Amino acid sequence: MLTGQRSLAKTSATPGKTQTINHYLIESRPDPLLQLRRGSWYLVDLPGYGYARQSIQRRKSWEQLIRTYLQQRKNLVYTFLLIDSAIPPQAIDLAFADQLGHWQIPFVLIFTKTDKEKQQIVHRHVQAFLAHMQAHWENLPPYFLASAKKKTGRKEILEFIQEWNTRFQAIA
Repeated sequence: MLTGQRSLAKTSATPGKTQTINHYLIESRPDPLLQLRRGSWYLVDLPGYGYARQSIQRRKSWEQLIRTYLQQRKNLVYTFLLIDSAIPPQAIDLAFADQLGHWQIPFVLIFTKTDKEKQQIVHRHVQAFLAHMQAHWENLPPYFLASAKKKTGRKEILEFIQEWNTRFQAIA
């Protein structure tokens, strides 16, 4: 959704499609409508941490891969945690958000699939997720509502990425 290239990310009906760390060099072109400047940055797709029809050993190796990448990547600006807004908050998503906080990894919540349910249901799921986090967190991470199908949230997310890339380049 962010790049406008449908074939970039591999998806399937069965969870666990992404099994490696995939780096994508994004070359941003100026876009006056989105107020974007020229620049380049990396979008990195990590394996999922949740349910996948894979062996326990394979999932544990993915967990180690994710942990090592997130904890040792010095130029990591933000991690985007994708949450399915069409379903109620999942314990595994809440636990991973807590883990990111414990590791002191800056992250953003992206509530996806906002077009899949009625807006009242999406709102209820998002608010329930945030309420659970508020019980344990002093400050909530930034969050966005997004739909790949309708491109909802695209402009706001790209502006956020541009702002933080600019900040990172200023101190790097």
